Amino acid sequence: MPTDPRPTPDERREAGRALRKVMPRSSLAGFTPPRRRFDPLGVLAAQDRVRIPELVPIRYGRMATSPFAFLRGAAAVMARDIAGQPTTGIRTQCCGDCHLLNFGAYATPERNLVFDVNDFDETLQAPFEWDARRLAASIHVAALGNGIPAGGARTAVLAAMSAYRQAMARLAGMTALEVWYARIDVATIEPLITKAAQRRRFRKGVAKARQRDNLQALGKLATTNADGDLHIVDQPPLLTHVPLEGDARAVVERITEQYRDTLADDRRHVFDRYRFADSARKVVGVGSVGLDARIALFKGRDDADPLFLQMKEARASVLAPYAGRSPYRHQGHRVVEGQRLMQAASDMFLGWYTGANRRQYYVRQLRDMKGSADVAAMDANWLAGYARLCGGTLAHGHARGGDACVITGYLGSGTRFDEAMADFARDYAAQSIADHAALEQAIHDGRVVAEAGV
Repeated sequence: MPTDPRPTPDERREAGRALRKVMPRSSLAGFTPPRRRFDPLGVLAAQDRVRIPELVPIRYGRMATSPFAFLRGAAAVMARDIAGQPTTGIRTQCCGDCHLLNFGAYATPERNLVFDVNDFDETLQAPFEWDARRLAASIHVAALGNGIPAGGARTAVLAAMSAYRQAMARLAGMTALEVWYARIDVATIEPLITKAAQRRRFRKGVAKARQRDNLQALGKLATTNADGDLHIVDQPPLLTHVPLEGDARAVVERITEQYRDTLADDRRHVFDRYRFADSARKVVGVGSVGLDARIALFKGRDDADPLFLQMKEARASVLAPYAGRSPYRHQGHRVVEGQRLMQAASDMFLGWYTGANRRQYYVRQLRDMKGSADVAAMDANWLAGYARLCGGTLAHGHARGGDACVITGYLGSGTRFDEAMADFARDYAAQSIADHAALEQAIHDGRVVAEAGV
């Protein structure tokens, strides 16, 4: 009987523990920018060169609204800062843009609502603590933006990191299949909410998410023209029809066929029941603004059977210059595979294609019972609870894409890692606030053009 050459779970935990001697958990604490730190606005300007020029001012207008909005749009800035910090080198599949608003609820193909990481534009294999750092910083910045004192902000960060560490320890004790099947059902969250007002707000959010389906999108985004055909209604500047390069019909057929080929056979069978009706450009998010993002409307058996797909341009992850290039040559493919690996259940219509403009895209449903928390309305207690949920959720994604035994061996059972991340979050929040102020000044001076309120 041949022996198994793979390290045992205990040996992998010990490898994580041994790493503490080389990279103590306390070494991850704090953030002190180098004396000659790069210009953060220069990093953003470099991204502008590949973005749609008329949309760039919208991006800056949205980033200027608050330090938290700036942090959301400045993933490339933070990636460069984090790359200069001490690192464990323990790699997993990372979200790459792991802030509070990139978690949320969505429907599984079985129509159950789950809570998970839900944005993967920057996903890549990278050190696990890079995601933890970005999550921690976003919690601290959001807390300060809500008027929560620094002590309350630290409490929320500690809650998230403790939940991450404890969830990772549980996952390290599971079988591979148990880790793969583990998911956070939205129905299990409500009993954890202690305040009645917060439970009511939670129920309202869940009910709203359940209503966000293709029919709801049809009522908000489309209408029937005089010929009886469905079409998307322009809502400039955020939703507009843009001409396709070349013969429109041929372009649509070529793109549809490319995308169709990336679906599994059973999903392809469902997709073939729909026919293309219309498409338009739709501006979404903060960090994504300026990249090409579109929606497409497909019609099934009748007008009451719509399918809305979202196509988002995918470029190389902001982590790639520091963590290494993706093994996937197509950036849309990179996003889809990262999402499938990290999420407990993924959109059945995930796919990718290359557009007529040679830009690379990934595809998902536009609205599939998606819902996100109103972070700006959270008090200290509610934010700490939500941060705890996000921290535990991130551990699930990292355990699926990495080695939970090695990670938990490094983290240990004490709070040293939690405290280190809280120290980092405090310092990086100060840096984000300063960078946001620099953007505001650049807008005031006319060096950056921003379109507010869009």
